[in-house]
This record gives sequence, structure tokens and C-alpha cells, in this order.
Amino acid sequence: MANIRRLVLDTLKPHEPGIIEMAEELGDIVGIIAVNISIYELDRKVENAKITIEGENVPYIQVVKVIEEMGGSIHSVDEVVAGKKIIDDAATLLD
Repeated sequence: MANIRRLVLDTLKPHEPGIIEMAEELGDIVGIIAVNISIYELDRKVENAKITIEGENVPYIQVVKVIEEMGGSIHSVDEVVAGKKIIDDAATLLD
């Protein structure tokens, strides 16, 4: 089975904990080397966040567990990269 190298998730999360705490928790998972969280919509009680995670072997089930334990939920999985390397779509389009 190929290792997951990148996940892009569309999530819903409460205002607290903040994205710094969530990024730290996700970044502590073995197999993850980078986490990027961007808020793209705010409501009175929740935030919509795009979470991009990269690593050598991203454990999807653990990622879901951390997000849910922090009060969030996953709306959709918007991108998955698996295999021996990461394909950069922007570079592919220019070739």
C-alpha cells in the first residue's frame, strides 16, 4: 500500500481551540512533517478551515481523530497525494 504524502481537508472547527493549537497537535503525529491551516470563513460559533498536511506517511485515521477530539469535523477530502513522491500540479500544468 502506498504511503499518503499530502492531505488537503476542508474542515469545520469551533473558534477554540485556535489554529495554532490544532496545528501543533496535528504536527505532533508521527509521520507528519508539515501542517498548514487557513481559515477561509468565520461564523459566530465556528470556522471553516483548509488543512494541508504533508509527511512521509500521513496516518489519516489519526488525523481524523485529532480533529474530532478538538471539536472539528471533516467536510471533505479535497486532495490526496500518495506514492514515492509528491506531484506538484502547478508544475505539471506548465510542462
